[in-house]
Amino acid sequence: MKIVDVCGFYSDTGGGVKRYVLQKLAAARAHGHELVVIAPGATSHTEQRSGGRIVWVRSPPMPGDANYRMFWSAREAWAVLDAEAPDVVEGSSPWRGGWIAGAWPGNAARSLVFHQDFVAGYPYTALDRLLPRRAIDGLFAPYWRGVRRLSARFDVTVAGGEWLARRLADFGLNHPVAVPFGIETQRFSPALRDEALRRDLLAQCGFGPEGRLLLSVGRFHPEKRHHVIIEAVGTARARRPDLALAMIGDGLSRRSVERAAARVGGVTLLGAIADHALLARYYASADVLVHASAAETYGLAVAEAMASGLPVVVPDCGGAADLAPRGRSKVYPTGDAAACAEAILAILDDGGDAPTVPPPSSAEAHFSALFELYETLAARRRDGAAAS
Repeated sequence: MKIVDVCGFYSDTGGGVKRYVLQKLAAARAHGHELVVIAPGATSHTEQRSGGRIVWVRSPPMPGDANYRMFWSAREAWAVLDAEAPDVVEGSSPWRGGWIAGAWPGNAARSLVFHQDFVAGYPYTALDRLLPRRAIDGLFAPYWRGVRRLSARFDVTVAGGEWLARRLADFGLNHPVAVPFGIETQRFSPALRDEALRRDLLAQCGFGPEGRLLLSVGRFHPEKRHHVIIEAVGTARARRPDLALAMIGDGLSRRSVERAAARVGGVTLLGAIADHALLARYYASADVLVHASAAETYGLAVAEAMASGLPVVVPDCGGAADLAPRGRSKVYPTGDAAACAEAILAILDDGGDAPTVPPPSSAEAHFSALFELYETLAARRRDGAAAS
């Protein structure tokens, strides 16, 4: 089976989407499929990658983020699709890439993949302290109408988390199916705990080895709500003065995160960690992961922490909340720093609520389910063409 992914947010200097695409290329090879990724680039050229190819289409820079470019004309992407003649076409966002994939006049099964809920990620973050979420969704009714029209061009709408599939169904998108993401489970383990690394991190925060080490992992963007984490740690420290916070990530909100961390003190900013082996040691060497984003499609950092034996403190919305029953956890109302502080103190005292469902799934299981779905869609398309 040949799959072509029209991926508007792939970049070699990107984050989560890049990681996912590289995993999908490897999984396609393992399953005997061919994956071609069409991505916006500085020039038009093709690169061979293990498991398939990346076909770059010359595109202008994305305003506000030098790491990315944005599709403009559909003509060149359609020419690639015509030449590849795929069995399945993916539109990997509800933005320009999705419309290019949906409007292509060729014959193939089509999947609209939702990697992120825009409204939950950005308008909720900005407005949910001022307005009920139902009212915010109402303000963005034109967006949802447009997404419904787009999804009608596809055979299926794939969501990377159960909560997101339910939400897409509520807004009337075409055939939403949850194919939950997963993690590379073999990379993470409590056995990777590194006491020397732990002492170093505590020292960076101004604490001795008796301190308690909290960890935050996620890019520095507004929807990650890092201010909630930092404020919560400052509040909790009034009762537990030994709390240190190490924050892994980087991004456009870095300066505001730096300012907030400086006000509270006892925080070290480690930047983005590209070395997965080192990242796994950080997880295993901490005491608690504290998370604040309520718009995670799946919650990779939360799942990785759980696989590392780390209890987690997470908000009550999005993929992080869906994962909470899969590990030792405490859940707090989204955006409530005082409640987050109470959850941190509680989990340090009792280790968190016991898991009630199986642990987070693997990336291998995700791609197996995704390719099985695509094989079914492609067979239906072939059978329909033969019958006509």
